[in-house]
Amino acid sequence: MHCLHLDSSLAPEACLATEDTLLEAAETGGHDVLCFWESCRPFVVVGFGQTIEREVDVAACRTEGVPILRRQSGGGAVVQGPGCLNYALVLRIELTSELGTIAGTNRWIMERHRTALTSLIGDRVVVRGHTDLAVRSEDGVERKVSGNAQRRRRNALLFHGTLLHHPDTDRMSRLLRFPSLSPDYRHHRSHAEFVGEIPVSADALREAWTREWDAQAPETSPDPSRVQASIEARYALDSWNLRR
Repeated sequence: MHCLHLDSSLAPEACLATEDTLLEAAETGGHDVLCFWESCRPFVVVGFGQTIEREVDVAACRTEGVPILRRQSGGGAVVQGPGCLNYALVLRIELTSELGTIAGTNRWIMERHRTALTSLIGDRVVVRGHTDLAVRSEDGVERKVSGNAQRRRRNALLFHGTLLHHPDTDRMSRLLRFPSLSPDYRHHRSHAEFVGEIPVSADALREAWTREWDAQAPETSPDPSRVQASIEARYALDSWNLRR
């Protein structure tokens, strides 16, 4: 598997467009890739089918100068920025039979990610709500430390998520509304009460995920012109980001 580390100064639009471009390359015969990025700039990203006004405090985002973008996968609204390490797995579906269905993909990848995080912080990590990683405290309270989603094509898929090593839960509370859909284990808790923190560095997380996926091949970079085309077709447009 190839590996790619994006620079933290890269615009959020370019990070999302890079993931899309890697998926398109794999769909037409390219490599499996594990990509990491962590934006130095705060922004909000919503799921493909979400209604922004329902999930996001748009006025608060404007006041703080925080852009709102829409990704091509499902899942919920997320505040990105420092303290939020993103990974993107681009896999050919033929790699294993588990990737043949949405549910099988969720189970197979999330179990591997539970194993990777367990190697760092011990046997307190659980998979919840199909695609969340949560950490269970000694008194049994489970707090979310990673949310994930997937986008599928005919031959390849993108499975991506965020690893919260130092999240700004105050910013989450200011910019996000209580989600329209939430897993049972949330128990109606606020963002600050529900979201946890992985007590390791971003470097340690990258190393654990790289080991788990044996991503040792030389770094690969997508065609810059294709990344730019993806930005211009979607992430630079209010008609894409702010629809619904």
